[in-house]
Amino acid sequence: MMGWYWAGVFSLALLSFCSIFIGVIDLSVSDLWRDPDGLHLIAISRFPRTIAAVIAGGALAVAGCVMQMLVRNRFVEPMTAGTGQGAALGILLVTIFAPQAPIFLKMMLASATALFASLGFLAIVRRLPPKEPLLVPLVGLVYGGLIGASVVFVAYQADLLQFISVWLNGEFSGVLRGRYELLWLAALGAGFTYFAADQIAIVGLGRAITTSLGLSYGQVLLIGLISISFISALTVVTVGIIPFVGLVVPNIISRLFGDNLRRTLPLIAMLGAGLTLASDIAGRLLRYPFEIPVGSVLGVLGAFVFLGLLYRGQRYE
Repeated sequence: MMGWYWAGVFSLALLSFCSIFIGVIDLSVSDLWRDPDGLHLIAISRFPRTIAAVIAGGALAVAGCVMQMLVRNRFVEPMTAGTGQGAALGILLVTIFAPQAPIFLKMMLASATALFASLGFLAIVRRLPPKEPLLVPLVGLVYGGLIGASVVFVAYQADLLQFISVWLNGEFSGVLRGRYELLWLAALGAGFTYFAADQIAIVGLGRAITTSLGLSYGQVLLIGLISISFISALTVVTVGIIPFVGLVVPNIISRLFGDNLRRTLPLIAMLGAGLTLASDIAGRLLRYPFEIPVGSVLGVLGAFVFLGLLYRGQRYE
């Protein structure tokens, strides 16, 4: 399995190198050392954008994997099950009632509303029949859609529709030095998840087994939900909603390497980072010199993969 780790590191490094040199302004590697303007562009824009895509993709993939374990369903993820929309609702509320609030307060309120949205989704899912696993993602899509529609309605009434659209469709074109550093906290949240991986995996087996093994089911569940909400809120505050990363990546890794969460989390993070960064690069190239937001690219790609996963799951039942 170490070979896959190194392959992931090499691929991510190659994508990062390409990301730094792809854009409207051409940069030459050979002439970069004598081009101070090019170095300045890399320092304030290209490098922060690349790092932001890597962190956001990796953290969202980890958050999606944790949510799938807690809900015990492979077809859900935070950005399509209400958590990301809940974070956007928190940003909208603080913008309406405290527009001069610092970014830290926006992050905290977005985390709180994301947590409440996650708890609401969990409460709904527990009432669904366990023999109908495909109902869970469908309910999640409807639940997230309702919250997202509420956000759009309130934003429309407050004449903030264009403002809130920034958070409803993730993109990295506005990432500059000094505007993405909150994502490092999301990376720390994803890293913390690695140390709680065994406990989260046990909770995924159900309340009875968790309790029999001496763990507090409610405590570990709350820790996992807080981690998901924290990562989702930081991502939405910084770059917006990026869908399907947390859905597609854990399923791919699970099919290839199994469900040992501690072993597979690094691969999940690397594949999520690589997929997000590759989609961002594709968004820059598809309509060059214009850009397609990464949320749109992953929305189309992720939707096809999501349908494929649902179809395969239905076939094997």
